[in-house]
Amino acid sequence: MNAPASTAQLIPEFHPREVPAALIEALKARFGEKCSTALVVREQHGRDESSFTVPPPAAVVFAESTEDVAEAVRLAAAHAVPVIPFGVGSSLEGHLLAVQGGISIDVSRMNKVLSVNAEDLTVTVQPGVTRKQLNEEIKSTGLFFPIDPGADASLGGMAATRASGTNAVRYGTMRENVLALEVVTAQGEAIRTGTRAKKSSAGYDLTRLFVGSEGTLGVITEITLKIFPLPEAVSAAICSFPSIEAAVRTVIQTVQLGVPIARVELIDANTVRMVNAYAKLGLREEPMLLMEFHGSPAGVQEQAETVQEIAAEFGGNAFEWASTPEERTRLWTARHNAYFAAVQSRPGCKVISTDTCVPISRLADCLLDSVAEADASGIPYFLVGHVGDGNFHFGYLLDPERPEERVKAEQLNHDLVGRALRLEGTCTGEHGVGLHKMGFLVDETGAGAVEMMRTIKRALDPQNIMNPGKIFAL
Repeated sequence: MNAPASTAQLIPEFHPREVPAALIEALKARFGEKCSTALVVREQHGRDESSFTVPPPAAVVFAESTEDVAEAVRLAAAHAVPVIPFGVGSSLEGHLLAVQGGISIDVSRMNKVLSVNAEDLTVTVQPGVTRKQLNEEIKSTGLFFPIDPGADASLGGMAATRASGTNAVRYGTMRENVLALEVVTAQGEAIRTGTRAKKSSAGYDLTRLFVGSEGTLGVITEITLKIFPLPEAVSAAICSFPSIEAAVRTVIQTVQLGVPIARVELIDANTVRMVNAYAKLGLREEPMLLMEFHGSPAGVQEQAETVQEIAAEFGGNAFEWASTPEERTRLWTARHNAYFAAVQSRPGCKVISTDTCVPISRLADCLLDSVAEADASGIPYFLVGHVGDGNFHFGYLLDPERPEERVKAEQLNHDLVGRALRLEGTCTGEHGVGLHKMGFLVDETGAGAVEMMRTIKRALDPQNIMNPGKIFAL
């Protein structure tokens, strides 16, 4: 891995393609008010939560049906113009940016829960449905969808980036929980992959091909998902530790003993201070684990007692239990607000977020060395992690007027990813490659594997119009 040498090397080159006036006219004729070229609308669809600044798309189409998406893609394909799918704009790696120009297809109006099959534990939704909306609509059935990336992301975007989050240690990621898709291809054809059956050996697994493809192979227009019974009992707890190492060792032993913990999140002392200031809380400003247990009342009690005993061995103290929904919400709101608390701690800052994941046995090795490097750098940062599955995130808080800070932060990220790969981990556990991790993908998978990905991309999208410039360069 070659270390970054300058700010210029850290920012991808952008080569926008010309968007013919004839295409804009055709889109407006077909979609009327559902097509906007207003600058404020285009700018809204030309940014996400990444640190990149890119010119906005030439137009935004607000799709309301699969046929809308298909027609917009067909019109764009006729002019060889890029198409970028857009959900709620919460991605962190530049997925939504029009790096080669083009049009944005906003699917937020495709927000219907199409069917709930409670007997089969499946649900089918349009891509603009968010995870919170889905759980609100199905709560009367006694079921829930557990994948929780923190942000109230759209399910289409979550499928496209193979998202996961706080519950992955118990319930898996989008990879395990998407059963079937409807996708509009680069030719503007709607196809279906998979079924509601729990398993299939019928041909290539196209569903898994599109899950995690980040909009580079097609636009997801329908998703069939697994859902789960609400647990009979839920209990949450926080526990403070004298050091990050003590907290991490507690997690490793908990997982290796097979305790079926539902969530276990690490928050470092920096982040606890930021959250306290942001949310007016009084949490102990020490490294902390935030845990949740699901199951029967007896099972939850047994899990919690086991973890408390393990934590005590490593100096864990000040256990605080939360059994009511209101108490649990208070604790998890603090965790989910960590990003916003950190940003507010340095007004005007830009954030570079890391996303490494390693085998659980190597978590301490990777995390502790990375904390030492971050502390030595002098860059303000926050640290949170879904440490039950070996995934953690540094957020480096950069002054945009000081380019040397970006260089330093990118060096930290570079060293962190290199460390994770040496420990047989990955450069991205859940955010995806997007723009920021394109070089790391080659380091992780090898040139041969990336060339195979290019071959698939060229076969399915010969004009390279589906979210070009992401994952790898053609």
